[in-house]
Amino acid sequence: MIALRTRLASDRSQLLAAGLLWLLVSALVVSLALPLAAILGKALTGDDGRFAGLAQFAAIAGGERFWDAVSNSLAVSLATTAIVLPLAYVFAAALTRTCMPAKPLFRGLALIPLLAPSLLPGIALVYLFGNQGLLKAWFPDGGIYGFWGIVIAEVFFTFPHALMILVTALSVADARLYEAATALGAGRVRRFLTVTLPAARYGLISSALVVFTLVIVDFGAPKVIGGQYNVLAVEAYKQVIGQQNFPKGAVIGVLLLLPAVLSFVIDRALQKRQRALLTARAQPLVIRPKAWVDALSTLTCTVIGGALLAILATAVAAAFIRMWPYKLMPTLAHFDFDNMDGGGWAAFYNSVRLALATAVCGTVAVFGGAYLAEKSRAAPVARQLLKAFAILPMAVPGLVLGLGYIFFFNDPANPLHFLYGSMTVLVLCSVAHFYTTAHLTATTALKQLDDEFEAVAASLKVPFWTTLWRVTLPVCLPAMLDIARFYFVSAMCTVSAVIFLYTPDTVLASVAVLNMDDAGDTAAAAAMATLIVAASALVCLLFSLAAWWLGRRTQAWRQR
Repeated sequence: MIALRTRLASDRSQLLAAGLLWLLVSALVVSLALPLAAILGKALTGDDGRFAGLAQFAAIAGGERFWDAVSNSLAVSLATTAIVLPLAYVFAAALTRTCMPAKPLFRGLALIPLLAPSLLPGIALVYLFGNQGLLKAWFPDGGIYGFWGIVIAEVFFTFPHALMILVTALSVADARLYEAATALGAGRVRRFLTVTLPAARYGLISSALVVFTLVIVDFGAPKVIGGQYNVLAVEAYKQVIGQQNFPKGAVIGVLLLLPAVLSFVIDRALQKRQRALLTARAQPLVIRPKAWVDALSTLTCTVIGGALLAILATAVAAAFIRMWPYKLMPTLAHFDFDNMDGGGWAAFYNSVRLALATAVCGTVAVFGGAYLAEKSRAAPVARQLLKAFAILPMAVPGLVLGLGYIFFFNDPANPLHFLYGSMTVLVLCSVAHFYTTAHLTATTALKQLDDEFEAVAASLKVPFWTTLWRVTLPVCLPAMLDIARFYFVSAMCTVSAVIFLYTPDTVLASVAVLNMDDAGDTAAAAAMATLIVAASALVCLLFSLAAWWLGRRTQAWRQR
């Protein structure tokens, strides 16, 4: 009798795991696959709603405006990549390969842009180099509105993304290679070209692909500082919002998907070719102090970090100055959002609600899905599908996903039509948009745990939720905090994924920044952007304190 009850409990555990896996797969199909299918279907229909094949693609390709947008997007993306890559590499090398002081401070300065929406650097550049800017002589005749304005704003926006990849690439090195190169008479430059650079080549290529993709699909910076310099992302926005031409907007969305997918395929192919840099016989590289190298690294990081901080500080200062640059006395008048276009204070509260809901729902869904995919043996097909869908968002720009949500959820024939315009669909879009990074974080943490925990639990007929609650969650709690922090900050700052989905009741802070800037309330837009940065920074601090407290508790528990 006891054996029968144990077997039934084990069967129920496997059935529940299988049910949850298929439920998550279904949720990803609804939030990712079907919207992408909807945007592709819309791109293949004509203005009358009938199937038109590639007619819309041909019509757009025949227009001069389209090719101008394509060439402009490529020019901005390539220029930004060419600037960001060497700057990020030098900064990462200073953090990992030198003994310069204040490394945590410089690292924090470099990651500041992650807390801000991509609209913020555009606003700051207007105050610095615009028609009324303090340094307008640097870009006379409104020269900042266009190519160079977009490039500078995108450099600010993408720098930390490239830096994090390169820091990881340069953190691992085999001292034996450098010793062998030195013994063979290789100088500093030759060692760099033959040892350091080849070891970091995959990190360099990955960071270049990330920067290029982020720039070509970004909507915020070109909308604020681009002026008449048209790019593809802004053109898609104009077609959908300005002209209500949904088929053409869908076509541009599909075209925006191509560079992201291509970058994703190249990056995955490179990952398969990459070999481990540290083997069992490797010797970690020991960094020794060198006065002139450390001094030069400190100076370089000070200049780069200072430039990033100056852009952020300009936007924050503009939020508290009465009338830039004529009346520089402090004021809080720009925070009176209820008397300005953009949605009022409700926009900020909606963003906080969205970020909290995304952090909670996203963390539960991502970690639960990663656990079932990695540790469970139920429903093998569902596990493979879940892993495949979890990687898909990495290749889907936010603007494209948002367009897909319009065509899918706004279809009256869709049973889920009632969700369109609600906070629920915004949460669903945000969770899906940032799913890949969170999933990879959870998977990395779970793979550090031995599979023997689940094997022993299965042999003892212990349900998976007991092992999850008593073993896995306590060990992986820091990773879950990282996932929740990532989701909160991303949901607070995102604009491209939600620009098509909000209603007057669900307008968000990042959208309010755009609307107030369009209305000419640039100072109020800077004030709202400042609130986004402040909220993101506060939550990051709280999560850091929670992680520190958990670390202390874990250390005390191990010492007992």
